[in-house]
Amino acid sequence: MSLSRLYVLIPCAGAGSRAGGTLAKQYQRLAGQPMVAHTIEAFRALTGVFAGIALVVSPDDKEVGTALPHFPAEGEHLLRVGGTTRAITVRQGLRALRDVGAGPHDWVLVHDAARCLVTPTQIEALIAACEHDAVGGLLAHRLADTLKAATPEGRVAGTLMRADKWLAQTPQMFRIGMLLDALERAGDAVTDEAGAIEAVGLAPLLVPGGAQNLKLTYAEDFALAEAVLHSRSAMP
Repeated sequence: MSLSRLYVLIPCAGAGSRAGGTLAKQYQRLAGQPMVAHTIEAFRALTGVFAGIALVVSPDDKEVGTALPHFPAEGEHLLRVGGTTRAITVRQGLRALRDVGAGPHDWVLVHDAARCLVTPTQIEALIAACEHDAVGGLLAHRLADTLKAATPEGRVAGTLMRADKWLAQTPQMFRIGMLLDALERAGDAVTDEAGAIEAVGLAPLLVPGGAQNLKLTYAEDFALAEAVLHSRSAMP
């Protein structure tokens, strides 16, 4: 491990309306637990690796206490500083991490609350690949499907080369100071941390993730995730 510490930041301030249901999607139950509980457990499984695990929720979140009655535990932080976009939530979360002792040279792994199928092995692979890198990087998955461009009328406009195409995943791992500066420059429109890093002229490292590390977005994603979680629990 490098001398710099490692932190985890999980943005958890969205409503997830496309998933349906009465609760925000991160608190809907999967395999007996709220979705975000599975997400947190993937990082908790790496005992002693992280200096802190932070969950960033909106200031008026009334569900997190019921969904996660044992969070935060020692070394964990519940940060009620989330905003209306992912970029705002991560930026505010990074500032709050600095307030609780994280330094600009420390690493942060930013991970979607809705990517509850990430594994400790994938997280370890990202850390190993990035901890001595000058920029940092992200888990990503090579595009396997044929990729089409569309016309405004919904017809095929062309087929794109897929050889160099990757699907961005999380965690995304960067130095706290570098990422905070990049997000402040990029504004609120960026959809992931790597995009902010790219916008300041740097090239994040792509680290192979996996097809199961999907972001749960639609109602049908929940059935798939439930099946994966049950299959994992059944493994010896």
